[in-house]
Amino acid sequence: MNRRGGKNGGGGLVYSSELGSTCPVCEQPLAGCRCRESTGARAAFGPVRVYSERKGRHGKTVTVILGLPLDGAALRNLAGELKRMCGSGGTVKDGRIEIQGEHRAALLAELRRRGWAPKG
Repeated sequence: MNRRGGKNGGGGLVYSSELGSTCPVCEQPLAGCRCRESTGARAAFGPVRVYSERKGRHGKTVTVILGLPLDGAALRNLAGELKRMCGSGGTVKDGRIEIQGEHRAALLAELRRRGWAPKG
């Protein structure tokens, strides 16, 4: 097992050969982590990223939101609200929200309004 060193010599479990990747807050496997849904644990999962992508999409632009620590249902609900806000289609794939078109500015503003600190 690997452990992450902290300022005070502490640290948490980062990876277990038995469990795979674990939550840095509760040290549970990421699939079974419940603290990811709480507001206070958001910073522990890295930054929320918003970027545009065209590669492999036949020249069509897609705005991607990556790094939201939400479970599948909450991610789909958020994606639906953001798609309606943008007036566009989209999907949720592999923990990422993909919205058709170039909507980075609007999505960054909306995510900030909802309490996230997105980078983009």
